[in-house]
Amino acid sequence: MEKSISISFTDCCVLLTLIQMAMFVSMKEMDISKKHHHKVQHGPCSYTFLLPEIDNCQSPSTDFHVSNTLQRDAPVQPDHHWPSKKLQELESITENNTQWLQKLETFIQDNIRGEMGNVQPSVLQNQTAAILEIGTNILTETAEKARKLTDVETQVLNQTSRLEIQLLENSLSTNKLEKEMMLQTQEIIKLREKNSFLEHKVLEMEGKHREEIEDLKSEKLQVDEILSKQSTLIGDLEQQIDVATLNNSLLQRQQMAILETVGQLINMVSQSNPDIPVVPKEEQMIFRDCVDVYKSGLTSSGVYTLRFPNATTTVKVLCEMEISGGGWIVIQHRKDGSVNFHRDWKEYKEGFGSPSGEYWLGNEFIYQLTSYGSYVLRIQLRDFDGNEAYSLYDHFSLGSEEQNYRLQVRGYSGTAGRTSSFSSTGTEFSTKDVDNDRCSCKCAQMATGGWWFDACGPSNLNGIYYQGGHSTAKFNSLKWHYWKGPTHGLKTVSMMIRPTDI
Repeated sequence: MEKSISISFTDCCVLLTLIQMAMFVSMKEMDISKKHHHKVQHGPCSYTFLLPEIDNCQSPSTDFHVSNTLQRDAPVQPDHHWPSKKLQELESITENNTQWLQKLETFIQDNIRGEMGNVQPSVLQNQTAAILEIGTNILTETAEKARKLTDVETQVLNQTSRLEIQLLENSLSTNKLEKEMMLQTQEIIKLREKNSFLEHKVLEMEGKHREEIEDLKSEKLQVDEILSKQSTLIGDLEQQIDVATLNNSLLQRQQMAILETVGQLINMVSQSNPDIPVVPKEEQMIFRDCVDVYKSGLTSSGVYTLRFPNATTTVKVLCEMEISGGGWIVIQHRKDGSVNFHRDWKEYKEGFGSPSGEYWLGNEFIYQLTSYGSYVLRIQLRDFDGNEAYSLYDHFSLGSEEQNYRLQVRGYSGTAGRTSSFSSTGTEFSTKDVDNDRCSCKCAQMATGGWWFDACGPSNLNGIYYQGGHSTAKFNSLKWHYWKGPTHGLKTVSMMIRPTDI
C-alpha cells in the first residue's frame, strides 16, 4: 500500500511538471524563439521549461481617454520604453519560477531516494517510459500548435504590415487631395474677386454708355431739326432754281432764234455780195473722233461732227487741237455761266448746251465712245487771276445707264493738286431727280448740277458759275478742292478725252 502511494505521488509530480510545461507553451501565442527558457538537469535527463510572460498586456495609462472626434488613419506610434519594462518583469518572474522549480526538484529527489529501494527497477522503468511517452506526445502536439500559431502570427503580421502601408498611402493621398482642394479653393476665391471687380467695371461702363447714348440722342434730335430746316430751305431753293431754269430756257430759245437770224443774214449777205468770203463747212464732214479730225489735216480747234461707234447717229463736239498734241474731244466746257447745268437725268444723258460755248456732251455718247477703246482724261482749269492747272488720268470710262454711268478712273498726275480731287472709281452719276450718291443729304440738290457725287466730295465742275474771284465762291460753285481750296473760284473749265494709243 505504501509502495503504490509513493509511486503514484512520484508519477503525479512528473505529470504535473509536464502539464505545467504544456500550459506555459499553449498560453504563450508569440514567437518561441523570443521566449525565456529554464533548464533543469536531473541525472542523465534534462528538462527545459518555457516560462509564462504575464506582462504582455499593458494597463491603460491614466491619461487615456476616448474621443468622439474623427481622426485620420495613421499608424500607431510605438512605445520605446515597453521592451525594457517587460524584460525586467520577465526576469523577476523567471527568478521566482526558478526558485519554485528548485524546491520542487529537491522535493522530488528526496522522495525518489527513499522509495527507489522498494520499487522494482522494471516497473519503475515502465512507468517512466509511459510518462515520457505521454510527455513526448504532449510536447509534440504543443510544438505543432506553436508552429501553427507562429504561421498564423506571421500571416497576421504580414497582413497588418500591408494594411499599415495602405493606410500610409491613403494618408498621403488624403494629404495631397487636401492640398489640391486648398489650392482650388484659393483659385475660386481669386476668381470670385476678379468676377466682382469685372461686374463693378461693367456696371460703371454701362452707366457711362447710358450717358453717352443720351447725349447722342439729344444730338440726333438737334441734327434732325437742322436737316428738316435744310430740307425746307432746299425746297425753296429748288423752286427758285426752277424759276431761274425756266428763265434760262427762254433766254436760250431767244439766243438760238437770234443765231438763226444771224445765220440767215450772213447767207443773204454772202449771196448778194460774192466778194465776202464764206466760212468752210467742216461740220458737213463726219469723223470717228477728234484724232481722226487732226489726222485729216484739220488742226484748228473748233466744232466738228462725230458719229456714234457702230451707229448712224451723229453729234457735234468741240475738238481741242492745241493742248498737248491736240485730238481732244471736249465733253464738258464752262467759261461764262451762260448755260444752266442744274439739269435732270435725261438732259445729262442726251447732252445740252452749244459746243461753241458752254455744253455737256452727253453721258450716253461718252459711254458708247469709251466702251470701244481706252481713253485718257484731261481736266483743264483756269482761275480769275489767269493761273492754269490740269489733272491727267491714264484711264477713263463710264458704265452703262443701267449702271448709272458708273465712273472708272485711275492713274492721276498733273499740277492741280498733289491729290486727285476727282471722285473715286465706282462712284455713280447723280442729278437733281436721280440720287445715287452715298449721302442722305442729296448732293445734286445741295451742290447743284449733275456729277459723280461721293458724299458730295471735293469736286463739282457742273455747279453754279459765279462771276469774280474766291471771295464770291460758295458751296454750290465750281469746285476743285485740292488745287487752291474749296473757296477758290474757277473761270474756265474743260473736260476732254482722247484715245491712249495715238
